[in-house]
Amino acid sequence: MRSAAVVGTGLIGTSIALALSRRGVAVHLIDENESAARTAASLGAGTLGAPKHTVDLAVLAVPPAHVGTVLAAQQKLGLARSYTDVASVKTEPEIGVLAAGADPVTFIGGHPMAGRERSGPLAACATLFEGRSWVLTPTPETGREALNMALMMVSLCGAVPVVMDSDVHDRAVARVSHTPHVVASLMAARLQHLPEDACRLAGQGLRDVTRIAGGDPRLWSDILESNATAVADVLTELAEDLQVTVTALRGLATDNADERAQGTTLLADLLGRGISGRDRIPGKHGHPVPACAPVRVLIGDQPGELARLLASAAELGVNIEDMTIDHSPGDESGLVELMVARGTAVSMAQRLMSAGWRVQRMGPIEAPPAPPVAVGV
Repeated sequence: MRSAAVVGTGLIGTSIALALSRRGVAVHLIDENESAARTAASLGAGTLGAPKHTVDLAVLAVPPAHVGTVLAAQQKLGLARSYTDVASVKTEPEIGVLAAGADPVTFIGGHPMAGRERSGPLAACATLFEGRSWVLTPTPETGREALNMALMMVSLCGAVPVVMDSDVHDRAVARVSHTPHVVASLMAARLQHLPEDACRLAGQGLRDVTRIAGGDPRLWSDILESNATAVADVLTELAEDLQVTVTALRGLATDNADERAQGTTLLADLLGRGISGRDRIPGKHGHPVPACAPVRVLIGDQPGELARLLASAAELGVNIEDMTIDHSPGDESGLVELMVARGTAVSMAQRLMSAGWRVQRMGPIEAPPAPPVAVGV
């Protein structure tokens, strides 16, 4: 691939353009919003405006409902030899391609499984897709050149290609992406009229649950409309579990021994199923998440403090599986939780304390499944 065009310079489109440009591909940036395209160009994502000659691949970074019409229009202009899109649903764009009279031979659907809670070109990052899955959904009409060009783009972006049927993809992302966004929004909406003093009690758990609720409402309205049936099916299952949970909690609030016992059983079942489901989420590089323990370190809120902590951890030769940062409101410090292999947690905590870091003291690390317990500072 020597040349490409990106139609739509939001977060995903600009990130693709940055990744391809970094690998030496000549990228042309096209957007009805010229300000967004200029911003992307100023970031080094490519050249502003349509190319003079046909490019190898055009990436249509537009809403799902517009993929078909945009594809037909760009094919008439001879923009590229092959085309792909990045919409987060795949069945509707496939239907739209045929309805718009576009040529399906030069088109292959695509969906990079990466994103951020912020939108727009300024949120873009050239490394956004590295190590992430990138779904490709060829149809029986998709030509070999379109498939090969899409595979090359995925490789240049550092992602991992996954070939799926469009319907299977849409049902999968309803569970792993679209419904979680709705649930995050529902939880965040409960905070809308919460008193300020109560909001100040919010910790990392609430931030984790509501983080993705900050997405662009217009974009997410398009996504949910395009995958409405699959999302509604998952929400129906969730509603049934919620009703059972409400019944269990009401039972626990009574003096009736039978209802309390049933409530305890129902809650234990729900929480157990939650753990089982979470354990199925792959860790780094798609491997199972190893048994980990947290090492919690208090750091000051000064520039470079986090980098200094990570450098200290690197000197110890301990691999960090995950990390979270929790800032206390009104406090000029933060609590960094480093998740490391269970067998290395205690020694790492001791060595960090010896190096002058303020580490929360840890209780004894039991063999799995017993978790480590922080007992004070």
